[in-house]
Order: sequence, then C-alpha cells, then structure tokens
Amino acid sequence: MVEVMYGPMQLLVVGFSDPDFHGQIRRALGSVMEKGIVRLIDLQFVYKDADGNVSTIEATQLDEDERIRFGAAIGALIGLGAGGVAGARRGAEAGAVRAAERDYGIDESVIREEVIEAIPSDSAAAFLLIEHLWARDLKQSLRDAGGTLVVQGMLEPETLVAAGAALRKMVESADAEERKRVAAPAR
Repeated sequence: MVEVMYGPMQLLVVGFSDPDFHGQIRRALGSVMEKGIVRLIDLQFVYKDADGNVSTIEATQLDEDERIRFGAAIGALIGLGAGGVAGARRGAEAGAVRAAERDYGIDESVIREEVIEAIPSDSAAAFLLIEHLWARDLKQSLRDAGGTLVVQGMLEPETLVAAGAALRKMVESADAEERKRVAAPAR
C-alpha cells in the first residue's frame, strides 16, 4: 500500500468588489483548520484602496520543514510527469529549494505587475491553497480499490439552479414536440 502524504489540494481565488471585513473569513477558516478538516498551505490576500495603495497578508500552516517537504513533493510529481523517475528526482530537488526560499515559482514582480494591476481600486482578492485533510483516507481507499480520478469539480448552488433551468427548457421543448406529434393529422 502506498502511503498518502497529502490530501487533495484546492486553489481558491476569490474577488471582493466591495470589501467589508470584520474577521468572519478568518474565523471560518480558523474553525475548519482547528477541526482538522483543511490545512492552509498558502494564503495571499491583496487589498487595493481607493488611491491604489496596496497591502498584502500572507499566511500558511506549514513550518519551514513542512514547506520544504511540500515543495519537494510537488516538484517530484511535476518532474515525474515531465521526465519520469529522473525528472521526479530533479523536480524534488528544485521544489525543495524553491520552497526553502519561499519562491513558489511566481516572481514578486509578476504579482506586483499582473495580479495587483488586475485588481480594481477599492477592492481585494484572496488566493488560498488548501489541503482537504478529511479526504486523505478516502483518497487512499479509492486508490487501493484500483480507482482512478476521471473528473472532479465543485458544485455551487448557482450551478445547480442553472442545471435545473436547462432541464426545464429541455422538458418544455420535448413536451412541445410531443404535442405537435399528437396534434398532427395522420397520413
């Protein structure tokens, strides 16, 4: 059996057009972290005031050793896909070095020039990379049973409403076709 080192990861990018924070996000994130549901791998919060002045907040639950191990694991996986076993070794080394330097491949100038420029004044954005700790055992059980991930995604309530509306249109269209068929004179 292969030991699962990490649970599934999820990257969330959230924009705030009219930021009005009172600690509610910090409390909610803190609650799920304390319960062991998720682990905060990386958080980058960027706020641009009405005058265009920028402030940022960074956070992680990883200590330095964990950052290096995490960087090595991510580098190894990318390297394995790119160049087999030799690529995995090179990727692990490069990932560990990048993590130790707190350089995850996004240069600070890129963040300043591209990300911050894209954020309108008097708004904010948050970039969260979280690990779903609750899913570690499930992930391993699926693997042990020979399962392979085919597709995954997040379903938001708005997505389900849109799916219901599309279904309603399909049913209405089918009903209209059936009425036409029944009403048509026999030949």
